Amino acid sequence: MAKTRPIASGGAPSQRQLRVGEVIRRALSEILQRGELHDPDLAHVSVTVSEVKVAPDLRHATAFVLPLGGVNTAEVVRALGRNRIELRRLVTDRIDLRFSPELAFQADTRFDQMDRTREVLRSPDVRRDLED
Repeated sequence: MAKTRPIASGGAPSQRQLRVGEVIRRALSEILQRGELHDPDLAHVSVTVSEVKVAPDLRHATAFVLPLGGVNTAEVVRALGRNRIELRRLVTDRIDLRFSPELAFQADTRFDQMDRTREVLRSPDVRRDLED
């Protein structure tokens, strides 16, 4: 009889997914910081890789990125997407995994969401409710 693994409640990532995501994030950050990717659209852009989410099978990874100052985010994400095969090769050279995950890139919008949350918390109506 085959053993079955328990499924994490709530779809939370496993420890392995988190570890692999962090290793990939560090590798991508290093590659982008050193300018190892030769693309004119990324030549003079500082890109922050805030998080990498890895699929349960470790075959797909999504990197959440944001250029410094949030300027030209869509263009940077498109440029990274165009260079995903080269980035995958460069990441594979740095990490030790059985499979090299396919990379995808998305703009990180968490910083915008945090700003909106701060604005809501500063509004007079919310402050009044919090003081009661």
